[in-house]
Amino acid sequence: MPLNIEPNLASPDAFYQTLIETHQGLSDEQSAEMNAALVLLLANHIGDMEIIHDALARARRAILP
Repeated sequence: MPLNIEPNLASPDAFYQTLIETHQGLSDEQSAEMNAALVLLLANHIGDMEIIHDALARARRAILP
């Protein structure tokens, strides 16, 4: 199964709000560590290295000029 890049969240605004709230009160370092922990948890949930590789490559391309 390929990486799903179509909108798939029932409530994207609720997800974003929850993500922001989860970062409240954290230092920049703690926030970065939390993001890394979240990535590892979600990668484990996905479990398919081909999909994970595609997602990582797309995320990297998204921030490069």
